[in-house]
Amino acid sequence: MTTPVDVVLIGGGIMSATLGTLLQRLQPDWTITVIERRGVIAEESSNPWNNAGTGHSALCELNYSPEKPDGTIDVSKAIQVNEQFQVSRQLWTSLVEEGVLPEPSAFLNPVPHMTFVWGEKNVDYLRRRYELLKDQPLFRGMEFSDDARVIRQWAPLLIPGRAKSQPIAATRAIAGTDIDFGSLTRLYLDRMVANGARLITDHKVTGLRRKDGLWTVSGRNELGGTRFRIPARFVFVGAGGAAITLLQRSGIREIRGYGGFPISGKFLRTDDPDLVAKHQAKVYGKASVGAPPMSVPHLDTRVVDGSTSLLFGPYAGWTPKFLKFGSWVDFFGSIRWHNLGTMVGAGLKNLDLVVYLAKELFSTRGRQMRALQEFFPNAKRRDWRMITAGQRVQIMKRDAQGKASLQFGTEVVASADGSIAGLLGASPGASTAPSIMLDVLARCFPDRMPAWRAELTRLVPSYGTALSDAEDVAAATLARTAKALGIPG
Repeated sequence: MTTPVDVVLIGGGIMSATLGTLLQRLQPDWTITVIERRGVIAEESSNPWNNAGTGHSALCELNYSPEKPDGTIDVSKAIQVNEQFQVSRQLWTSLVEEGVLPEPSAFLNPVPHMTFVWGEKNVDYLRRRYELLKDQPLFRGMEFSDDARVIRQWAPLLIPGRAKSQPIAATRAIAGTDIDFGSLTRLYLDRMVANGARLITDHKVTGLRRKDGLWTVSGRNELGGTRFRIPARFVFVGAGGAAITLLQRSGIREIRGYGGFPISGKFLRTDDPDLVAKHQAKVYGKASVGAPPMSVPHLDTRVVDGSTSLLFGPYAGWTPKFLKFGSWVDFFGSIRWHNLGTMVGAGLKNLDLVVYLAKELFSTRGRQMRALQEFFPNAKRRDWRMITAGQRVQIMKRDAQGKASLQFGTEVVASADGSIAGLLGASPGASTAPSIMLDVLARCFPDRMPAWRAELTRLVPSYGTALSDAEDVAAATLARTAKALGIPG
């Protein structure tokens, strides 16, 4: 029998790469195998052109601070997401300081994060949100303005061509980032392989079976068609949208009742140097009625392989694929007796989303340009081209009351014995990968956490605490990570 591997990571994206990096630090004697279906790693959600590259820290994303029916604004999720992103900043800082990661510009660039709204009601909302966040330890330095002259200084493309009578407002946080998660994934995996991990590409996992305390990970070579079987003590399914199908095949009870709803996306892109030079920010707006949070419109600076572009979108669409390079039967193949009721119930509760997607599917290029022109009034069609982004699979599940719901975050699903875990969902995803993987470690290796705690605390000094509850510690942490990563303080 083949000697069992200690850890098998399914999927060569940022989640598997982050978990593998942590496990090599915590348990360097463990054997690790990474299995990727594509010929190269980071080709799905981690690819820089398949996501917006926003270091999601709730500095600009309004969906993390919803307005309740009574008119109050709940910023608790915004604080939580920012807290999670600080874990990422701390881990990257420690690895940069050690020389494990190269200069931060290889994967991260400072780009201010802005929110921009128009209309009296939205201006009022943004002002009240700013007042709730500006004194929070992790949001210090956030600026607000409803003066067109100031906003034009922050983001020159937003103002010319706009009616002077239109109420507008913006917030800005100069500590925002643009991140190439594809580059970061490659840096992680290169170091993992150098330290003894095995990376297998062009291999598709099709089966997961538990027997005699071991998982058998089976599948086929996509090039030659030969079959493979790898015994493993622990399996992590970091396969993006395909994770739900693989977890279903594992047979663990914890995946029962879960469904997945795929949403595709497109962006308008320009590489025009004059336009790029005039817009140095990630600017988020408010989502349309019925639109999912991942479809919040934004006009973004993107830096990929040293070149800067602008993206606007996303424009939502729908295909039954769970991956950009997936199968047309993915969605239908995920339907089981135990999740059918959940999926129907979630669909009936989210008919506005169905209507929104239908409108997006039949949207004309003129309508798409008008959406861009709400942000950038003088945008010209000839300067922009459409690119296809990655697939996202939103979670459908039962809530604590047993009611079907559609979730727009990420969620770890793990077996009761901790021998297998997988990640479902989408945003904030990659930006908070270290925090999510720390959760995986705690849930799957509880008996080892006391021995690992010292190393985890060295890598992430705030581990086990909340920076948002300690202003002085938060300030010191932000200063340290800003200096190491080249982010404005």
